This record gives sequence, C-alpha cells and structure tokens, in this order.
Amino acid sequence: MSLKLVNNIFCVGRNYAAHAKKLNNDVPKFPMIFSKPTHALVEAAGQEIVLPGNRGSIHFETEIVIKIGRPYEKGMEVDEIVESMAIGIDFTLRDVQSELKKKGHPWLLAKGFPNSAIVSRFIPFPGVNLVKETFFSLQKNGAIVQQGNSENMIFDLQTIIEYITQNFGLGEGDIIYTGTPEGVGPVIDNDHLVLKWGDSVLGECKIKMPKR
Repeated sequence: MSLKLVNNIFCVGRNYAAHAKKLNNDVPKFPMIFSKPTHALVEAAGQEIVLPGNRGSIHFETEIVIKIGRPYEKGMEVDEIVESMAIGIDFTLRDVQSELKKKGHPWLLAKGFPNSAIVSRFIPFPGVNLVKETFFSLQKNGAIVQQGNSENMIFDLQTIIEYITQNFGLGEGDIIYTGTPEGVGPVIDNDHLVLKWGDSVLGECKIKMPKR
C-alpha cells in the first residue's frame, strides 16, 4: 500500500492498562485520541530513518496499525471496515511530552515530528478473532524489547472505530495506531529495529539521530 494514500492518522493513548500504570498514568474511562500529521509517516523498509538527536529522549511505542477500507456506516463490524493492518511505532519525545503535560498543553510537539510514525508494510486484515491469536513485537539490536496482543487492549477495535467516527469522522484511507503495551523504552543512534507479527518480519530500519 502506498503511504501517499493515507489520509488521517489517528492514535490511541493508554490503551493497555499495564503500560498506563508503568508510566504512572490513570487508566482512561474512554479512548484517548490524538493525531499525527502525514509528514510523520514513514515505512520501515530496510533504510535509515532520521530522528532528532537534540531534543531529549525518544521512546518507541510499538502498536498494531489498522487501515480503514471504506467509510464507516452505523452498525458496521470491524471485519467489514478494516482493510489491512501493519505494525507501527509511535515515537515520542518523552522529555518534551513531560513538559507539555506539566503545562496542560497538547502533545503534538512530542508526537508529530517528521518520521515519528513508523509503519511496516501492510498485510490483509485477518479478522478480529485471528488478530487476538497473534503477538506483535519490536526487536532492537537482535533482542525482543516489546511484545503485545490486542486481546489485552482496554478498548477493543470496535470501540475505537465507533468512538473516532462519532467524534472526528472516519473514512477510507485513514489509519489508526491502536495503542502500545508495556515495555516502551528509548532508542539511540544506530539502533536496528525489526517489526514482527508473530514470527514474520513486516519491516525494519536503522535509526540515525544527528545532534543538529
């Protein structure tokens, strides 16, 4: 799938209870939705990906990403509207985010910088039930550093889709980063990242973080 066909990028914050608690955040009572600009989106296709090296710590947040294949109509099930899926990384400028939180400001400066939305290649969506049978993971420099399963989401895919539709609208070409499990951590210059769905490698890249 060409990333040029992506319209809106929606993201779900704090959608795994263990992750929220790890960061000393309250477990939300309804989906926490934020967005990223399309300039943030880049495919991990084996290349070097540049992130800012002079804005404090950058953390990886590995997630299932779903792509909407048709406009949502009331009553539609996930399997009717989701066309494909990928594994993605929502990169976060953690120091910047902490300062924004203190001031009660939006997170965009910490979440929306160029290349902050990495995504693997997309594969056909296998259906909600089969998705729950497979773990997704991030491998950094040869070691698994984060792993999760959609069955542990606070808000399932159906709830997320309906909530985004009601509040923002949802159409063909939109993608949703569905939240990250516990295990987030920092990346540094020259880290090699591999995005996996079960035993299958869907994407990989090398991180470059110039200091200026």
